[in-house]
Amino acid sequence: MRVYWFNDRIEIQNSGGPYGAVTTENFGQPGITDYRNPHIAEAMKVLGFVQRFGVGIATAQAELQRNGNPPAEFQVQPSAVLAIVKKKS
Repeated sequence: MRVYWFNDRIEIQNSGGPYGAVTTENFGQPGITDYRNPHIAEAMKVLGFVQRFGVGIATAQAELQRNGNPPAEFQVQPSAVLAIVKKKS
C-alpha cells in the first residue's frame, strides 16, 4: 500500500485488486465483501481495528461529505485499487 500526498489530493494505492465476491463491477457496493484471510480479518475486528465489515467505504464517504470534501474516487483494476481523496473546493 502506498500513500501519496499532493497539494490538492491524497492518493492511496493498493497493489491488491478486488478479491472473491468483490469484482471491478461491484466494488464499493454495500454488502459486497470478501477477505483474502478471514482469520486476520476476524483478529482485526476482535482487536478493535475494524468496527464492522463492509462499511469502510460508506463511512469514509460520509466523513468526507461531513467535512466538506468531494466524495472519494476509485479506480478499480483487476490487480490494483487507487483511491483519490480531493481537498475541499
